[in-house]
Amino acid sequence: MRGYRFARALKFLLFGLIAATLFSAVVMLLWNWLMPVVFGLRAITFWQAVGLLVFSRILFGRLGGPGGRMHWRRRMAERWSQMTPEEREKFAAGMRGRCGRFGAEAPGPAA
Repeated sequence: MRGYRFARALKFLLFGLIAATLFSAVVMLLWNWLMPVVFGLRAITFWQAVGLLVFSRILFGRLGGPGGRMHWRRRMAERWSQMTPEEREKFAAGMRGRCGRFGAEAPGPAA
């Protein structure tokens, strides 16, 4: 069982390294293709592309994936389930004021 976990962890690590390498190479190629022509910037190396990805991760948080959105939805669902019907209606009315037809039913055919 222990050998299986080690092999699985090694495969996961290897896949992560390959994915990070490919993603960095794509960033480098896109940068070097677009940025010098469009903005007059210099081309970057592979390691500068890796640094750019790390920097963007620090600034903007998670890179891709549904984790952040799912966390927000789960939190909102918990809050919604704890609201009374009056609180839900007040929330929906406030959202309608900001976002248009939040919680409204689809309109019927025009008469």
